[in-house]
Amino acid sequence: MSKKEKLETRIRNNPRSVSLDDFETLISNYGHIEKGSKHAKARIGNATLTYKRVNPMPLNTWLTCLKLSILFNRR
Repeated sequence: MSKKEKLETRIRNNPRSVSLDDFETLISNYGHIEKGSKHAKARIGNATLTYKRVNPMPLNTWLTCLKLSILFNRR
């Protein structure tokens, strides 16, 4: 199992407690991040998601669903 697969599995198993580094690594794998002062923008395809850079990431339900749907559709 590769590092990327382990990261995805760890996030899928516990989406409510994701570290900021893991979240940004995941976004970087599928898109890119535009960093601002307090909030950053995650761009994946044509979707843009704004998030606050705090640790651990308080993932909203819609963000978790969008992220997981992107992960499953990319394979």
